[in-house]
Amino acid sequence: MPLSEMAELPGQAGGLLSALACDPAQSRGRRHPEPAAPTRNAYQRDRDRIVHSTAFRRLVYKTQVFLNHEGDLFRTRLTHSLEVAQLGRSIARALGLHEDLVEAVALAHDLGHTPFGHAGQDALNACMAEHGGFEHNLQSLRVVDQLEERYPAFDGLNLSFETREGVLKHCSRANAEQLELAEPGGVGRRFIDRTQPSLEAQLCNLADAIAYNAHDIDDGVRSGLISIEQLLQVELFAHYHQQAVCEHPALAHKPRRLLYETIRRMLSDQVYDVIDTTRQAVALAGVQSADEARLAGPLVGFSPQMKARTGELKKFLFASLYRHPQVMQTTGQAQQAVRELFEAYVRQPSEMPSDFAASADLHRSVADYIAGMTDRFALREHERLTGRKLL
Repeated sequence: MPLSEMAELPGQAGGLLSALACDPAQSRGRRHPEPAAPTRNAYQRDRDRIVHSTAFRRLVYKTQVFLNHEGDLFRTRLTHSLEVAQLGRSIARALGLHEDLVEAVALAHDLGHTPFGHAGQDALNACMAEHGGFEHNLQSLRVVDQLEERYPAFDGLNLSFETREGVLKHCSRANAEQLELAEPGGVGRRFIDRTQPSLEAQLCNLADAIAYNAHDIDDGVRSGLISIEQLLQVELFAHYHQQAVCEHPALAHKPRRLLYETIRRMLSDQVYDVIDTTRQAVALAGVQSADEARLAGPLVGFSPQMKARTGELKKFLFASLYRHPQVMQTTGQAQQAVRELFEAYVRQPSEMPSDFAASADLHRSVADYIAGMTDRFALREHERLTGRKLL
């Protein structure tokens, strides 16, 4: 059934659900069987468990690009996750996909991120090079499957298969094979078979990219590290900036409002582009169910023109913001903090809480402990253990 042909199914906030959407009534279930909730579908229940988790609360003090102490208005992992959820739900409703599942995946996708953003992840991966490595997407799955401790009968949050599938956005072949051994036919299988996740999971991946490109423009300009003049060299930004000035000439004297209007227009057109392109891709593929969609290759995406424009923007942000000397300076110190924390805990496990210190796999336990830290707690711990203050 095309995305334009929808049936009324229960449990969808928008009312209309495509035949290609994941249906909670047909979910592949949870690792530990539980009776259904009387008032919530499976994906609503997942979302609620994620929101009430300790790992979710920690996201408010975890870095997106700028470290937590650098300013009150910069994005954090928490605000980023909320923005991804908002964009994801808007697109899902237009396509008839399951909004609750999209929201659950969006809110959980960064639960495994380390303090200090990608700098912390890279440092922790280097520390774990001889002990299985570190992947933040795999760590997010580890958080919801094992590390959260909220229920008497099982570890983790016991989320549905479809939410866990969406959380595991990327996975190396070696780690996928390990997951397959522990859970045959589970969330690691698609990385071995080279199939796709649900359309809802594909949508969250794209909403993630749309959100961070937009808010990194905002944060980058606010920080003074990139300028409007630089951004006007990027076609995607320049197009909507010119539109905004032409329709609202007074904004030329209100740069902050002009920036917001430019970003708003850019976000809106990216969303509409994804909706139109996805509808066309689904019609061309001729898929009739959610399972068929998984076998059809990527179906949620940008048009070629929008993909090229967003790619140019991403390259600009990488070169001008993420590699800016000021960002690189803090990145180096953040990585030093992670490395020295890792070495200290391996040398003296008793400096960690007892449940981490007692683990049979010490290196993995140290990685779990550090990955769960907020930026400011990691800096406090580093100063306590080394006597030196960084950042």
